Amino acid sequence: ERLAKAGSGASDAGERSNDKGERLRETQSINKSLSSLCDVISALANREGHVPFRNSKLTYLLQPCLGGDCKCLMFVNISPVKA
Repeated sequence: ERLAKAGSGASDAGERSNDKGERLRETQSINKSLSSLCDVISALANREGHVPFRNSKLTYLLQPCLGGDCKCLMFVNISPVKA
């Protein structure tokens, strides 16, 4: 039997492993989306007048789940590997 899990996450491994091409672009895109998510969460927490939902596809699609009276649960997996 096998259990498989899928997801996306930020990584700086591309810089260490000299990834090139498609894999590097994918890693950069994931990192950009997660950075935009951080900007949105920060703007919501600080009750700013403008929340940058349109800065990435991820935050644009999550807009109904993040704004208003919504509750959001985020699971974070952090690796103990040193950079």
